[in-house]
Amino acid sequence: MARYADPKCRLCRREGEKLFLKGIRCETVKCGVTRRKYPPGKSSWSRGKLSKYGFQFREKQKLKRFYGILERQFRNYYEKAEKQKGNTGENLLNMLERRLDNVLYLISFAPSRANARQIIRHGHITVNDKKVDIPSYLVKAGDVVKPRNVESSLNIIKQNIELVRGRNIPAWIDFRGDEQGGVVTQLPNRDDVSVPIQEQLIVELCSK
Repeated sequence: MARYADPKCRLCRREGEKLFLKGIRCETVKCGVTRRKYPPGKSSWSRGKLSKYGFQFREKQKLKRFYGILERQFRNYYEKAEKQKGNTGENLLNMLERRLDNVLYLISFAPSRANARQIIRHGHITVNDKKVDIPSYLVKAGDVVKPRNVESSLNIIKQNIELVRGRNIPAWIDFRGDEQGGVVTQLPNRDDVSVPIQEQLIVELCSK
């Protein structure tokens, strides 16, 4: 058996903290961060200090891994955040937090964001009673996110809710049960963002 059987928890260890990339596994003693407090690799103990650029780049990579987005997607989000009024970093986090796959994860409809993307692409989710199969769809205040009213969709959601029972629901979403889903009561603010990130480092990197 390979030393690191869980590659995504290995990514968490590289950052030195849990990013919950493997869903409920990261909440158990099997998580790589829990089992090993040091980064992977033979030379992990002899690595030098990160430069300023290194810290900035690591924060950007952490953000991409947390939400499961690619470089082009990240660039598109950043450009939109830059054009909006207010703090660019907070605008960026606000958009990523409003992604439909992230909302599904937050309301316990999926054990991980990767699984949430699969559920959405398979057509199991509706927003305001209309089927949405785009994981990057951005929810708005007043949107109602729930499973399609078909047996297969309802069963998947019920199983996932039971699997991750006890997950805290953020204040900006009113969760009403497995069939009624969640209502986005307001847009998330900086305190509601679930990723442990220093967004100012990302802004400094991307504004160069």
